[in-house]
Amino acid sequence: MAWFQKTKKGLAPKEKAEVPDGLWLKCENCNEIIFRKELQKNRFVCQKCRFHFRIGSRDYIELLLDEGSFREFNVDLISVDPLKFKDTKRYTDRLQAAVKKTGINEAIRTGIGTVDGRKIVFGVMDFEFFGGSVGSVVGEKIVRAVERAREQKYPLVLVSASGGMRMQEGMFSLMQMAKTACALSEYAKEKLPFISILTHPTTGGTTASFSMLGDVIIAEPGALIGFAGPRVIKQTIGQDLPPGFQRSEFLLQHGFLDMIVDRSRLKDTVSLMLKHLCD
Repeated sequence: MAWFQKTKKGLAPKEKAEVPDGLWLKCENCNEIIFRKELQKNRFVCQKCRFHFRIGSRDYIELLLDEGSFREFNVDLISVDPLKFKDTKRYTDRLQAAVKKTGINEAIRTGIGTVDGRKIVFGVMDFEFFGGSVGSVVGEKIVRAVERAREQKYPLVLVSASGGMRMQEGMFSLMQMAKTACALSEYAKEKLPFISILTHPTTGGTTASFSMLGDVIIAEPGALIGFAGPRVIKQTIGQDLPPGFQRSEFLLQHGFLDMIVDRSRLKDTVSLMLKHLCD
C-alpha cells in the first residue's frame, strides 16, 4: 500500500502560523473588524460608524497638544492607604498593579502644554488606572493644576474619564468633590476659561463635581455620562427610563452639554474656543 504513503518531505504539514494578539479589533457598535494600525491612524474612531474607542492619557496628550509641548508636573505624588483597606486584595497591591499596568503613578496626568502655540494647564484622566477613580492624590493634582492656572493666568483644560470616586479611600475620596469644586470657584473669579472634555465614561463623583463645572463642556460622541447607574435611578424614582438617557447625545438635547465633537475635530474646536475666550 505504498501508493498512500508520503515519501517527500515537501508534503509534510507545516506548522500553523500564529497571528499576534491585538492586530485586529472589533467595533463594539457595528461589529466591523478593523486593522489596529488603520484604527490608530484614524485616532481610534471606527471609519464605518464613527464609534469612538476608549483611548488613554498619552493618546489625548498627542491628540490635543502641540507635539513635544507637554511638561508634566506633580509626577511623584502617589496614593497611600489611609484606611488599610483590603477586600479580595490589599489596596496597596492594587495600586502597585495599576502602576505596573499603565506606567503612570495615578489616574490623572497634569502639566503645561500648548494648543496651536497657546499655553494652557492641561489635565487628562486615564481610565486604565484603577478605572479613572478619584482618590486623594487625583483630587490634589487637580487642585494644584487649577492653582497653577490661576497663578500664571493660563486657560485650563481637563479631560475626564472616570468611574467615580475611589471607595478604597472612603471619605477621603468623597472630600475631593468639594475640594476640586472650591478650587475651580476661586479660579473662576479670575475670569479665566475652563474647558471640560467628557469622554467615555464620565460617571459618579466626577460628574457631580469638577467635570461639569466647565465654562464650556464638550463631550465625545456616544460617551456614557452620569452619576448613578440606570438600575439605581430606576429603583429610586420608580419610573422607566428613556433609551440612551446617559449618553452624550441625550444630554446635549437636554442642555447638560454645550457641544459634541468628533475626536478628529477636537483639537481644532478647543483651539477655537480658547481663541474666543482668551483674546
